[in-house]
Amino acid sequence: STLSKKEKRSYLAVDKEDEIIGYVVPMHEKEEFQKKMNPDSLTHPPEFILKPRGQTVWEGKSVTLHCTVAGWPKPHVAWYKNNVLIDAKSHPEKYFTESQYNMHSLEIKNCNFSDTAEYRISALNVKGESSAFAPVIIKNGFSPEYGVTFNTTIIDKFDVSFGREGETMSLGCTVIVYPTVKRYQPEIVWYRNGVALSPSKWVHMHWSGEQATLTLVHLNKEDEGLYTLRVNTKSGFDTHSAYVFVRDADVEEEGVPVAPLDVRCHDANKDYVVVTWKQPAVEGSSSIIGYLIDRLEVGTHHWTQCNDTPVKYARFPVTGLIEGRSYTFRVRALNNSGVSRPSRASDPVVAMDPSDRARLRAGPSAPWTGMIKFTEEDPTVGVVPGPSTDLAVTEATKSYVVLSWKPPIQRGHEGVMYYVEKCLVGTDTWQRVNTGMPVKSPRFALFDLAEGKSYSFRVRSCNSAGVGEPSEETGATTVGDRLDLPSVPGPVIPIRNTDTSVVVCWGASKEVKNLVGYYIEVSVSGNGVWVPCNNKPVKGTRFVCHGLNTTDKCVFRVKAVNAAGYSGSSAESEACIVQASIGEYSVPSPPTGVTLQERVRDYMVLGWQAPAKTGGADIKGYYLDYRTVKDGVTSKWHEINLQFYKMKSFYKNPGPPHGLRVQEVRKDSMVLLWEPPTFNGRSAVTGYYVDYKEENGRWRCVQERSTKNTYMKVTGLQEGVSYRLRIHAKNLAGVGGPSKATDAILAETRPGTNEIVVDVDDDGVISLIFECSDIKENSQFVWSKNYEAFTDTSRLTIQTAGGRSRAIFNDPSLEDLGTYSCFVTNTDGVSASYTLTEEGLKRLLDISHDHQFPIIPFKSEMAIELQEKGRVRFWAEVAKFTSNCQVEYVFNDNIIHEGKYTMNFNKTTGIIEMFMDLLEVTDEGTFTFNLVDGKATGRTSLVLIGEEFAELQKKSEFERAEWVRRQGPHFVDYLSFEVTPECDVHLKCRVGNIKPGTEIAWFKDGIEIEEDDEDCLCLTVPTIPQQISKKDAGVYEVKLKDERGKDKTLLNLTDAGRSHVVKANSSTELKVMSTEHGIILYSFVVHYIEDLRVGWLHKESKISHSDRVQCGVTGEQLWLKMNEPTEKDKGKYAIDIFDGKGSFKRVLDLSGQGKRSDRARVVGGLPDVVAIQEGKSLNLTGNVWGDPVPEVGWVKNDKPLLSDDHHTLKFEHGKFASITIAAVTTVDSGKYALLVKNKYGTEAAEFTVSVYIPEDELLLSALCHCTGQQEFCTLTISI
Repeated sequence: STLSKKEKRSYLAVDKEDEIIGYVVPMHEKEEFQKKMNPDSLTHPPEFILKPRGQTVWEGKSVTLHCTVAGWPKPHVAWYKNNVLIDAKSHPEKYFTESQYNMHSLEIKNCNFSDTAEYRISALNVKGESSAFAPVIIKNGFSPEYGVTFNTTIIDKFDVSFGREGETMSLGCTVIVYPTVKRYQPEIVWYRNGVALSPSKWVHMHWSGEQATLTLVHLNKEDEGLYTLRVNTKSGFDTHSAYVFVRDADVEEEGVPVAPLDVRCHDANKDYVVVTWKQPAVEGSSSIIGYLIDRLEVGTHHWTQCNDTPVKYARFPVTGLIEGRSYTFRVRALNNSGVSRPSRASDPVVAMDPSDRARLRAGPSAPWTGMIKFTEEDPTVGVVPGPSTDLAVTEATKSYVVLSWKPPIQRGHEGVMYYVEKCLVGTDTWQRVNTGMPVKSPRFALFDLAEGKSYSFRVRSCNSAGVGEPSEETGATTVGDRLDLPSVPGPVIPIRNTDTSVVVCWGASKEVKNLVGYYIEVSVSGNGVWVPCNNKPVKGTRFVCHGLNTTDKCVFRVKAVNAAGYSGSSAESEACIVQASIGEYSVPSPPTGVTLQERVRDYMVLGWQAPAKTGGADIKGYYLDYRTVKDGVTSKWHEINLQFYKMKSFYKNPGPPHGLRVQEVRKDSMVLLWEPPTFNGRSAVTGYYVDYKEENGRWRCVQERSTKNTYMKVTGLQEGVSYRLRIHAKNLAGVGGPSKATDAILAETRPGTNEIVVDVDDDGVISLIFECSDIKENSQFVWSKNYEAFTDTSRLTIQTAGGRSRAIFNDPSLEDLGTYSCFVTNTDGVSASYTLTEEGLKRLLDISHDHQFPIIPFKSEMAIELQEKGRVRFWAEVAKFTSNCQVEYVFNDNIIHEGKYTMNFNKTTGIIEMFMDLLEVTDEGTFTFNLVDGKATGRTSLVLIGEEFAELQKKSEFERAEWVRRQGPHFVDYLSFEVTPECDVHLKCRVGNIKPGTEIAWFKDGIEIEEDDEDCLCLTVPTIPQQISKKDAGVYEVKLKDERGKDKTLLNLTDAGRSHVVKANSSTELKVMSTEHGIILYSFVVHYIEDLRVGWLHKESKISHSDRVQCGVTGEQLWLKMNEPTEKDKGKYAIDIFDGKGSFKRVLDLSGQGKRSDRARVVGGLPDVVAIQEGKSLNLTGNVWGDPVPEVGWVKNDKPLLSDDHHTLKFEHGKFASITIAAVTTVDSGKYALLVKNKYGTEAAEFTVSVYIPEDELLLSALCHCTGQQEFCTLTISI
């Protein structure tokens, strides 16, 4: 349409009676609406609005299955029979399918028994797949079910199950239906907490005809609950239920909370949704600070955090969504230790108008077949919307406030949006909250409001025509939490149930709104570690806690949860032993021996004996009755207490303790034990005070603070003094009266008194040993821990034989810390105690480990030795061993035996040896000696690989070759020379293992010469100082030979070798010279050849070459160049010159030299080349540096310059050296240099002066380059 927006008309649809039945939207508006509704944003998986229903028909009849499927894009459907695809086109005589307006049907014609099956329709689009099932049963002329009563039996039932997050769990039962009717199957339905389950991504169901199976994929805490299998037949139903517990997965970081659960989306609009969740059972090492909400747009993989500040409430409004797009949400909990793992993601939700969502879910309606008339109506498109209505604050917390309202009635046909305004109570200033972009949804969440302040709110509607009038403002709303934390639940009562479960009941929280449920926690009595029984809140006040350990003594507590958070934990329950409940009870017998213990003006204390028969269970408590007696007349009995109590007392303060006894009497201490008072008073006993006194002294208190124990060790007593002891009990009301005092007890250590001894035997068993020499025939050793009888007999094993008793620790751990005492009955107080501390336990465990796994010590670890003939010896020395010690020889984890190796273990000396005659390439690896001596073991190894192995192998081969050479005549000292003071050179060598028949011959250049002394063969060669004559130069050789073998030796005295006779002390003293880049150390030799070996040392360590440090030879100069010397380069330097016979060292100490920056240098000012016209004057100035101030000199063509009329030389301020040449001529051309020198070095700055004649200027092509400073200009001349 080409009409403008205001000219558009809307039309009414009327039927034949002119009744208005709705509006008709013109095509152009429909197109605009479809453009606005982005199809990609509205995509969602197939969903069955109406599922096909199972049917039972007679044979020969036809049956039709119907269903309705919604989804975008439009799903493709397919029908299956027992999971086999139905091809209706190939079998038109049997099947007919139809799809119209998202309604699908399958007609099965002329049914017979083979058509009895489970039929399935599958709907598929790009967003996913969904299926629905319907059974079809065909009867053959009569009903086999008529008059039949089905009996259902469920066997192989699933029990209470425990899983962990991320695991997969299957529940299953075998179902037997009797009698068996052909093609009849019962209906199988699964429930969780009373809600029927449907197949989904997380829940898979299977029915095989006999076995019903439910599979929970990737468990989450949402899957925890009571699962029920219901089997429905025509005659009734049968069920079986069991609880499934889902434990939290291990946290990635210690102390962080576990993941929240049950994330859901509510009140979804075009750009707004409310996300709720449930708090986890475990908060971690500290309370949860708040929660972080993440969102994920469907079709992407990036999670975006919705809130910057953690929210405390388990409810959060998410704004800023894009209309038409689908989102999922997850939640993470945060405490002081870190962030939890994310929860399971919520189901996808589309950001769209609720009315559009309802229309999409409903699917298309049936086609309209009536008559439609079109009548024009007044235009309302351009109308400014009216005010919104029913504005209210639906939620208010410290973090945010949520507003909701209804759209305006007057708004035309185009959509409206909204502006939200706030006003601080007490002011008249309204401030628009969403100034940048109006919201599309009639919901809005306001953040960043000041806590404790009061605000009013209002809303304005707007469209393309303008902004409407504001709505009515809300009342004053104070920013703060409207929802309070739940109150603490009531008393908790545990009841024995089975060997692994306890029934827990509790009183409901009295003050609570929007209760989510309760978490139950359990702790083994005394250990203080609380573990959740359920990871999903339960709403009842009764719960069966499974998975407990039999015979554990457990206590329970409960806390309530709502959106605001957790309540405080309830009071701990009484301890309950995990045992199966007693099947048959009987009434206990009556108590006996009721006596009056104490009476005062307004109260009295009663005591009685427990009943002789308990009726098969522990006595829970007693009811007290009373009656009055007046003038001999008695009244009826009345109950004093309306509920049973373990003990009822009207006594304010506690009664006195009783049963005092003393043991472990020593010269300076004794241990007092007692029983709690019979009457606690009006509150429980909280502690005890111990008094003591000498025989005729006054009572004194032992301790400043009360003790909760029923024992105390009294120390600091005087030997030989008698003492009496007594006890006071106290409660919240005060301190009760004293107990009866003990008899006088003498503080002494009797002769023969033994103490408990801790022992670790050879097997590493730790035990406590107590011996008694005065034991009687009927005496017994009574062991206790912390002076209480053992309740956990699995920790200790008691062995008693004669007068010796041994308490053995079965599995020593921190649980065993405490004071262990032993008392011998029927003796005169024979007793002792031992306190096991954590440090002592650690020491005993170390000793136990050493005894269980003893180590054989080595005096010397495995070493290697190279022997004659190149033989290799591996050896080690054992420090301590017995005659039963055995050695295992191992090479590269393989046991080796005699053959290639020779092994020996000398048990007299403790030396282990292994020999190898020849070291081969295959012998590279690890050699090990493994020792076993009874239980003791020892091990020593030697790794022989890489360069170390190659070097040893080379030495072994050399030694073997030398041994072979020494079997015949051989040279002990090879041919060498010495220079005598007369400058004669003596050639000499020493031979061995010769006999008269051994031939000895001297050769020079291969020509035999005369022999000399046989034991020390010498040849004198006349020489001149420093150099042998050319006549004597040559290669000298000596040969030995007989029938046993031969040997020879050479000495090179040719031009290449005669330099060896040059004395190394012909070198000059070591000197230092400074250069532009550093320093040079140098020395001159009279004659240098390449075979002369030179080494440089710094602080007696060889100097390694690098880019900064280099050495070399120039002519007869030996030099070491060092660039940019530092403080580390100070010290003594030496040059070591080896001349073939010995070495000579020259040393120079640079410890006192200054830094490089102190030596004389020319730091700038002089050019490289100067070109000047003849007749001009030349003036150059160089910048000089050095400490001390250097000496300055000028040279021309290597000749010094002196100051005269033509040359003026100056040195000013110790920094500036200048030269002035007046009226230069061509004679002044040449190479000049500025020389500077101080004690740290010398430097020369060279430059060239070129004087030209003006007539020749055109013959030169000059290229001038300047660096920006006049003293650094250079001139390059090209000819």
